[in-house]
Amino acid sequence: MSGQAVARAQGMGDLFVCDIWGAIPKDDLASMEHPVFSLSTRPDRRILDYEHNGTRITVTPSVRGLATIHDKDILIFCISQLMAALNAGRAVARTLTLTAHDLLLATGRETSGDAYRRLREAFERLAGTRITTNVETGGQEVTTGFGLIEGWQILRRSRGGRMISVTVTLSEWLFRAVCAKSVLTLSRDYFSLRKPLERRIYELARKHCGRQAEWRASVDTLLKKSGSASPRRVFRKMLRDMIQNQHLPDYTLHEEPGDLIRFARRDQVIEPGQGPRIGAEALEEARALMPGADVHALEAEWRAWWVRSGQPRLRAPGAAFLGFVKKRAGG
Repeated sequence: MSGQAVARAQGMGDLFVCDIWGAIPKDDLASMEHPVFSLSTRPDRRILDYEHNGTRITVTPSVRGLATIHDKDILIFCISQLMAALNAGRAVARTLTLTAHDLLLATGRETSGDAYRRLREAFERLAGTRITTNVETGGQEVTTGFGLIEGWQILRRSRGGRMISVTVTLSEWLFRAVCAKSVLTLSRDYFSLRKPLERRIYELARKHCGRQAEWRASVDTLLKKSGSASPRRVFRKMLRDMIQNQHLPDYTLHEEPGDLIRFARRDQVIEPGQGPRIGAEALEEARALMPGADVHALEAEWRAWWVRSGQPRLRAPGAAFLGFVKKRAGG
């Protein structure tokens, strides 16, 4: 990202419109590494203190309680939209406007009236939860306090009272991480995980296993880094249930001697740029075939399909990719 683009991105008067269909889900590295969100399904009004390898985090709730890992869907949606825009060469801004209906659909939620009410409550918890930390983002380490979002506002309501469009201003801490591209791709199946601990364990696996074949962590380490309030014996039982069910996208879990949990990659996690090279002309043709779509998301889906197909040798990757896009477009 050029200095000029960063300057445009950080302009406080700018507004970024979330209008990219099918953006690849992205999550920031810092909140994947450290416990920031509550795993409770009830209002959690504890003050959370965490320290690990020199990183210190204190999370303070509002009267609404701590922001939950399901509330984090809003941030993932915003990060995904911003990263898709950056990859397309567009300017971004810390204040975003989004359509609530698109957010609900992108994160696998219902679009009922009750879902809009829960979405509003999530915005309130995100704005009210305060973080004090020295976590580095974007190459800077600053001990500071901030909200997960700086503010939000409903722009319009329908006759039935539903939220239609909102603006949300991300914290400088989170926006700096996006501009520095300190993010990782998530499986779209992440949003189908309904148990908070499953989501948190997937985040840890994605962050630490990454492109490695496997990653091992002790139960004690997972308990600490997950932020779970469960007793150790209960936490181990929940891990064993996850091992039995194997619901996590991308990774399988295995218990090993020494109170260790081994994470192994189920399928290759595909990042944009891996596999066959797709030229700029093919990407432009894909934009014409599916206007408004995130062509980088389409490219990642095609690469995942290519891996599942046994990584066949391709004489014309661009043409193969466009054939895939045409099928998606219904052509």
